[in-house]
Amino acid sequence: MNDINNINRRKFLEIFGYCTCGLIITSCSTAPITERKQLRIIPERTINRQAAQIFENVKRKTELSDDKKQLEKIKEIGSKIEKAVSLYFKSINKNDPTHNFQWEYILINNDKIKNAWCMPGGKIAVYTGILEVTKNEHGLAAVMGHEIAHAVAKHSIERASRALILNVGTQIADIASGGAISRTSRATGVDVAGMLRTFGIDNPFGRKQEREADYLGLIFSSLAGYDIRESVKVWERMKEAHKGQEPPEWMSTHPSSTKRIESLKNWIPEIIIKYPPLKAI
Repeated sequence: MNDINNINRRKFLEIFGYCTCGLIITSCSTAPITERKQLRIIPERTINRQAAQIFENVKRKTELSDDKKQLEKIKEIGSKIEKAVSLYFKSINKNDPTHNFQWEYILINNDKIKNAWCMPGGKIAVYTGILEVTKNEHGLAAVMGHEIAHAVAKHSIERASRALILNVGTQIADIASGGAISRTSRATGVDVAGMLRTFGIDNPFGRKQEREADYLGLIFSSLAGYDIRESVKVWERMKEAHKGQEPPEWMSTHPSSTKRIESLKNWIPEIIIKYPPLKAI
């Protein structure tokens, strides 16, 4: 019986391997500018539609700031970066990765949260708490450029696609091991596969995307005419705000503030020369 089970497992894994390889080959893309290889299985329109629905829920259920002046400044900065991204890709005869975006901006009234985010399709939220860290329009452009870069590089699509493959892969690995992974998890009460995936795959990959968004964000902000040297000051203030309470980098999806500051300092001189402000902005 064991021999039969082993043969069935091998045959199943062989068929799955062929199917997975075909799917991955046909779904490979590259990130803009960096040309990093990406896996995008899930259609962008699906992700954008879901993001738009979530964004509407956020607007209904979250307290929005009534600071119209600050919101207008956010929209102004966002508009410049939007235009810079589109003009840049047109100037190098590349497809504009934001051509199907429906840009929208909100300011969430929460002074405790020092954050901002950009959903697929250009749905952007800034928390009032981040404003004490950004200090000025150049600092705010640094943060918004980073968040917009996530959307431009299709990071959410990539993460969703990888999650789909990894979820199936985890089940296949359990089958290949004869159920050893699931038995260990039940015996110890620890999600072994989940823990290995989080610290061995998800977190390192998340840090790679964050680093890419830092780099692209500098480029987009520079093209839009903002002083990207302010980004270093933003992260120095963010590091101070954390007061040494950051988790070890291997436990996080984000690089440490210290490493981010080092990378920014290394990139800025080259980016200022290579990606100067576009005259049409």
